[in-house]
Amino acid sequence: MALTLRAVERPPAALDGLRLEVREFLEHELAAGGFTPEADAWMSGIDVAFSRRLAGRGWVGMTIPAEYGGHGRSALERYVVTEELLAYGAPVAAHWIADRQMAPGILRNGTEEHKRRYLPGIARAEQFIAIGMSEPDSGSDLASVRTRAVETQDGWRITGTKVWTSAAHIATAIVVLARTDDGGDRHAGLSQFIVDLPHPAVTISPIITIDGAHHFNEVVFDDALVPCTALLGERGEGWRQVTAELGNERSGPERFLSVMPLLRAWTATGCFTEDPLARAELGRLVTRLAVLRQMSLAVAGRLAAGENPALEAALVKDLGTGFEGEMVEVIRRHVDPESGGVHEDLAAMLTKAVLHVPAFTLRGGTNEVLRSIVAKGLSRR
Repeated sequence: MALTLRAVERPPAALDGLRLEVREFLEHELAAGGFTPEADAWMSGIDVAFSRRLAGRGWVGMTIPAEYGGHGRSALERYVVTEELLAYGAPVAAHWIADRQMAPGILRNGTEEHKRRYLPGIARAEQFIAIGMSEPDSGSDLASVRTRAVETQDGWRITGTKVWTSAAHIATAIVVLARTDDGGDRHAGLSQFIVDLPHPAVTISPIITIDGAHHFNEVVFDDALVPCTALLGERGEGWRQVTAELGNERSGPERFLSVMPLLRAWTATGCFTEDPLARAELGRLVTRLAVLRQMSLAVAGRLAAGENPALEAALVKDLGTGFEGEMVEVIRRHVDPESGGVHEDLAAMLTKAVLHVPAFTLRGGTNEVLRSIVAKGLSRR
């Protein structure tokens, strides 16, 4: 009962033009000082103005249908744009979650009102949506949700706390996973809600990371009243809806390209001409990168076909985030940030990447949880 991923052909040559267009845009942005390349910028690089410049080129909300303000382009076209943004270390964190998983989630589960209210704003990079999943003292045990939503005559009242909520401080809405019903199965009785922000009964407080940055938050719901129309999808179907979203979250190229800007900066030093060990390690990294890309593309193809490859997505994230950490360690062995011969930008990028590595295998589900998902899933096949 092996877990398999279908082989993926090379993206059509027709997409080469799109890839070059994105590269030219990013090179122009770099020359104009529009951004500074950073490792892990898809998570920590929050720049609303940059996101809106991308939206102006039609590169946000690419797969949202035109009738909802999007561009009706293919998942593969979006993948190409995503790869280039990641490789350049562009600051895309403001719109990333809304574009990556909440737009598809709203298309799958939202009402017509939801689609017309939120999707055009996502495509214009005017609606930024956070996701309220993780909770204090729960780790990666998503089924242990304690945030509750109680139905009333006026709508729903939500009480609870979410943590590690990326970009909640700039979000215009947050999709919250809450318990609406009790039962024997922990996965039952969960529902999703779209809560518009700011909200008088929702408090957002910063969580400062080890590098002094602010992109995570604690979000407290204090008997927050939301209308009945805030329910996303069906009551009690939150677990099914969230696991489908996690397929988008866990399998994308950001799970193995977070530190690609660091690899590019390292190779630009030309240190491989006289260092055979560095050359060999670079070869191993590039080989693994090619394999991970094929796996990620295979999952993307299944998602585009309307499937829910949760196990395969978990596998891509497990292997991809481990690879990212190893890449940083390889480069660290060959680069001394204190050395006067090291390019200043490379040294700064490496220092930041080292501090981000521990989070790679935690966010979106720890590696242990991912392997458990794969093992349990295979045992049922």
